[in-house]
Amino acid sequence: MPLALDSCPALVLNADFRPLSYFPLSLWSWQETIKAVVAERVHVVSEYDRAIHSPNWEMRLPSVISLKEYIPSSRRPAFTRFNVFLRDRFSCQYCGGAFPSHDLTFDHVIPRSRGGRTTWENVVTACAPCNLSKGSRLPGESAMWPRVRPFQPTNFQLQENGRAFPPNYLHESWRDFLYWDTVLDPT
Repeated sequence: MPLALDSCPALVLNADFRPLSYFPLSLWSWQETIKAVVAERVHVVSEYDRAIHSPNWEMRLPSVISLKEYIPSSRRPAFTRFNVFLRDRFSCQYCGGAFPSHDLTFDHVIPRSRGGRTTWENVVTACAPCNLSKGSRLPGESAMWPRVRPFQPTNFQLQENGRAFPPNYLHESWRDFLYWDTVLDPT
């Protein structure tokens, strides 16, 4: 049974053959990928067994593509809720529990009501029960201290943390580009 087109995204690599992003994994839909191939903005590295057709043209769907021009990553990661969760490895910084992102929130170590700011150095990932328990108190008042002092991560740190959280679906053609540090089978 052939793959449905919507289940054929392409892994997007930078010109140095590293993924543009590990988490979320840099994927393009098959439509975006075909447009980029036709516009000659990418190289096709690997293909699915599935093809698309027109009356006088056929093309196998790319599973891995690399950009022809290198895109440098920004020097500083964006301060977003998701990136805070990623920095903290999707675990509550108070109880240490790991949670899916929809069960997490972020907490101001020094509450905003006490002059705390929404910055990398003052925000940590928290589960709802811990966030509610801490409330608008300082860590010393609530006897709740973050397990790791909040800090501004580098893009490299976020990418490394993201590698620990692979998506539910990994096509076999992607594996060579995602896990550079895995031990290779000698056979």
